[in-house]
Amino acid sequence: MKDAFGLPQSLLVLGGTSEIALATARRLIARRTRTVWLAGRPSPALEKAASELRTLGPDVHTVAFDALEPDAHEAVLGKVFAEGDVDMVLLAFGILGDQAHDEREPAAAVRVAQTNYTGAVSAALVSARALQTQGHGSLVVLSSVAGERARRANFIYGSSKAGLDVFAQGLGDALHGTGVHVMVVRPGFVRSRMTAGLPETPLATTPEAVATAIELGLRRRSETVWVPGALRVVMSALRHLPRGLFRRLPV
Repeated sequence: MKDAFGLPQSLLVLGGTSEIALATARRLIARRTRTVWLAGRPSPALEKAASELRTLGPDVHTVAFDALEPDAHEAVLGKVFAEGDVDMVLLAFGILGDQAHDEREPAAAVRVAQTNYTGAVSAALVSARALQTQGHGSLVVLSSVAGERARRANFIYGSSKAGLDVFAQGLGDALHGTGVHVMVVRPGFVRSRMTAGLPETPLATTPEAVATAIELGLRRRSETVWVPGALRVVMSALRHLPRGLFRRLPV
C-alpha cells in the first residue's frame, strides 16, 4: 500500500529499460518501494537493469512484455497483479523513430504509432482495470511536450504522444473517484540514449530530474506534471501562436 505521502511500496514498470523509469525506480526504492516488476522485451539490458536495482535492496522481477503484442497484455499483466497489489504502474515505453526515414517508409511510421499509442492504450486499460479492481493505485503515463503541437521536425512521434496524452487525461477522468490516480508526465528534451546525437533544445532535462518531478507529483497527487516546470508557460505560448508564425520558428 502507499504511504501517507502517496509513494508506492510496489511498482510495475512497463518499459523496463527506460532510463527515466529506472531513475524513478531508484528514487522510489530509496524512499519506500520494496517490490519492483520490470516489464519489457527479454534482453541482457532488461536483466542488467533488474540486477542493478536488486543491489539497492528490493525484490525485483522481470516479465516478458511487448507493446506491439496487445493481445497478450491482459494475460501478461494479469500474472503480475495476481502476485499481489501493485501500488503504481509506470507506463514508460516508447520509441522516437527517425522522422525523415519514417516519412519515406510508412510502415516505420506505423510502428511508432503502434508502440507509442496503440500499445500504450492497451497496456493502460489493462492496468487501470486491475488497479480499479484492487481499489487503489497510481498509473503514471510518460507523455511528452512534443504532443502539445505538431512540429515539422518530429510530427510522427509528436502525434503519437498527443494521442496518448489525450487518452490518459480521459482515462484519469473516467477513474476519478475510484481510488485510482492517473498522472500524465510531460518532459521536454531528455538527455538519454533515445536522444543521443540529436541537437539539444532549450530547457533540456535529465532522467533524474524527471524522476524527482514524478515523486513530487505522486506526493501532491498531481494530474499533470511538466519537466521542467517552466515548459508549461513556454508550451502554452507556442500552442497559441498563429500557424503561419509557428512555421517560421526553427523547430
